[in-house]
Amino acid sequence: MSDGHTSPVRVDAWLWSVRMFKTRSAATSACRAGKIKIAGDPVKPSTKISPGVRITISRPGFVVILEVLHTYAKRVGAPLAQKAYRDLSPEQIKPRDVGLPTRERGTGRPTKRERRQLEILRGYTKNE
Repeated sequence: MSDGHTSPVRVDAWLWSVRMFKTRSAATSACRAGKIKIAGDPVKPSTKISPGVRITISRPGFVVILEVLHTYAKRVGAPLAQKAYRDLSPEQIKPRDVGLPTRERGTGRPTKRERRQLEILRGYTKNE
């Protein structure tokens, strides 16, 4: 019988077991929404994965790229979960590193006009 670390396992179960998603149903929903990709193609929750596979997870504002090292069908502890994959994600840019404008402390809430300008600058809405 296999040791459980190299046998094929469902992608949604693996994502949940290595703590990429809080619940298995959240991992399944992400697969169905096309946010989980292998080799650039969206995958079904039932797709089997083995060690060596690269998985791309689309998150709001950034992408997580993981290489599977060990497969688990059951949820494991955080230290073991971190050893189950290699994180190949590009460096994330933090908003404070971009140089976005900040408001002086004590100046109150932004006006509607200022709020709209900030949203356009941050890329939340399109400039019309």
